[in-house]
Amino acid sequence: MRLVSFNPYRSLGLPGVRYIKPELALRHKDEVKAADWALFPESWQVNFLAYGLKVPIFPNLSTFHLGYDKVEMTRAFWAVAPEHFPHTLILPSNENAIGQVLDELSFPMVGKEIRNSMGRGTFLLQNRRELIDYAARNPVLYLQEYLPIDRDLRVVYVGDRVVSAYWRIAGEGQFLTNVAQGGRLCFEAIPPEALQLVERIARALEINHAGFDLALVEGHFYFLEFNPMFGNEGLARSGVPLAEIIWEYLLTHTSRPPVAPGRPPLARAI
Repeated sequence: MRLVSFNPYRSLGLPGVRYIKPELALRHKDEVKAADWALFPESWQVNFLAYGLKVPIFPNLSTFHLGYDKVEMTRAFWAVAPEHFPHTLILPSNENAIGQVLDELSFPMVGKEIRNSMGRGTFLLQNRRELIDYAARNPVLYLQEYLPIDRDLRVVYVGDRVVSAYWRIAGEGQFLTNVAQGGRLCFEAIPPEALQLVERIARALEINHAGFDLALVEGHFYFLEFNPMFGNEGLARSGVPLAEIIWEYLLTHTSRPPVAPGRPPLARAI
């Protein structure tokens, strides 16, 4: 199986990977086009790889197209599981929109930048002044009801199954649960119904590589978002053999027969 990767960190442990710097992909067009899979491209590469070179990519198109933008992601959640998504407003940033927000949501509320991750670009808005300041910085308003939680559940889905799940607990007095923002991990008391919900939604949306974040409020699960390029700290601590899982998935979904067995080292960077 011929593999090219545009991200050496996320391809660690996969056999026979040829690493190509993303900005050099078209310089090595023939090599990329001949690959069975192009792994972990940058978002700006996805369309020319899939539609121009017609090389299979991992993560797949659905994962990139829905995971790249919170607006697209939210509309997909509304389509398949609206009862599992917090009340959310997506509006142009203007005076009329501010009025609608104040009519439909109460303070505190959560404002997000539509293209950001790891807790960056997520704000707890406590009053009208903070709302107006947020609106001045964002041409699209993405505002959600505030859910009274001190933790969320990260469920990691890779290939065609859930591979790990853990709670992310906010630090004392903190709003964000992301590990990058000081959250801590807990692997105990993982509710099986949450895992079943993620499996159902991931399959419905044809997602094959994502960390789904859920909130539990009064016995009901709400999706907060999913991140196609999730952090690996939780997987490493739980001993999940991520490279093996990805390799098995690629083998079973490739259109070409696999090469002879062996695990050659990663190729050098170009």
